[in-house]
Amino acid sequence: MKALLFFLLLVGGNCISGAAGPAAAPGPATASVTVVVVGLASTEAVVRLNFYHRPETFLKHGQQAFRLEVKPNGQHEISVPVALAKGEWAVALTQDVNNNDKLDKNLLGIPTEPYAFSNNVRPRLSAPNFEECKFMVDADGQVVTIRLMK
Repeated sequence: MKALLFFLLLVGGNCISGAAGPAAAPGPATASVTVVVVGLASTEAVVRLNFYHRPETFLKHGQQAFRLEVKPNGQHEISVPVALAKGEWAVALTQDVNNNDKLDKNLLGIPTEPYAFSNNVRPRLSAPNFEECKFMVDADGQVVTIRLMK
C-alpha cells in the first residue's frame, strides 16, 4: 500500500503542466547549480525535473517550487544549469519515453517509465522523504548528478 501511495504521489507531482522558470539570475541569495541527469532511456524523450525547497511540499501534487522540462536532443545525458536559492533542495524527475505528457504506470501504480530522485535515492516500499533526497546549495558551481531508474 505504501508503494502505491508513493507512486501516486510521484505521478501527481508530475501531472502539472507548465512550469515557473528557474529562480532569478544568481545574486547574493542564490547559487548556480548544474543538475546532470545520466542513464536516460531515450535521447529524445522529455525529462521533467521537479524542484522542492520545503519538506512539507515534497512530492505533493502541484507543490513543487518549480518544474523544468528538458529535451535531450540526441544526448545520453543532460546538464541543466539552474539558479537556486541558498538552502536545502530536493529534485524528483521522470522521463516521458512515449511523449504522452504523463508518467505511465502499471496496474499497481508503479511507474513503467524512468524516474529518479536527488541523492540517487532508490525507494523500496514507500516514497522517499525530503531528508533522504535533499542537498545543500551554498555556493556557485555545485554539480548534482542523478541517475534515472529504468
